[in-house]
Amino acid sequence: PRAMPLPALPHHRMAKRRPGDRLRFLPLHLALEGYLALHFGGPSTAWEEWSRAALRDGLSPRAEDAYLGLSVRGLGDALRVFEIHPDQCGVMVYVSDALAAAFVVPHPDDYRLLHASLVEDLYGELVHQYALYGAPVPESPVRITGEEHIGGLGDLRAAALARQREWAQTHDTLFARELLDTSYTFDRVYRMKSFTLWRFLPPFVRDGGGQHIGETITDHKGRVAYLKTFRLSDAQIRRGHLLRTLAGADWEPDRAAASLGASRAELIRRIRAAGFGALLKGGV
Repeated sequence: PRAMPLPALPHHRMAKRRPGDRLRFLPLHLALEGYLALHFGGPSTAWEEWSRAALRDGLSPRAEDAYLGLSVRGLGDALRVFEIHPDQCGVMVYVSDALAAAFVVPHPDDYRLLHASLVEDLYGELVHQYALYGAPVPESPVRITGEEHIGGLGDLRAAALARQREWAQTHDTLFARELLDTSYTFDRVYRMKSFTLWRFLPPFVRDGGGQHIGETITDHKGRVAYLKTFRLSDAQIRRGHLLRTLAGADWEPDRAAASLGASRAELIRRIRAAGFGALLKGGV
């Protein structure tokens, strides 16, 4: 299907030891399972505002929508056209200048084998909407202006390298800052010899910037051997922010409302709007 629900899945299915030195895990499912099970236990205190079902069972299984890369307009054509560079081990996928995903593997041969598989990956609702409704991204060509003195090939090479450094700096500070400048929470899932499998969650800060969930494998020196991310929509960030605020306030409505800078009635409205109305008693 081009769009699919993603229910919370049992942890043991996410990463499982196989015979010998093999580990089976499903790409991105670790990260999605970590997000869907966020504060899954529900209230730890029997506040009268919460329903008996919430206190007994916690949050019912959450589900979110995701889209196959095949339904992200233009992605298949881009993967077919874009050049794979020598020694390339990863890629950052942008849709309308929004970072949709980052993908890193250990070796260039691995990347060449898996490059086309990006159309079979999962992407968030925002990425799908940008591809469907977004306007063409304006071109930003890199030019060597006439103000620079070019007296030979050496000057031309120096000017080109200067432009390359400027572009790299712009890319890091503008296009990738949501991954480089954001504090993520890492949860260790599995360890095998010198490698560790992690999943990570963003801070769920409602500042309008893009935030990702993902999974990574690092070696004993902390170097990335594998990385895959999934961009959350604004609504998913709001739900994560709300759940973290409730859990941080020990699920006490007045404390949670104060943390949000909102009234108690506004907190109840947000809980219902986020799809967590089953937490509340019927009379609240």
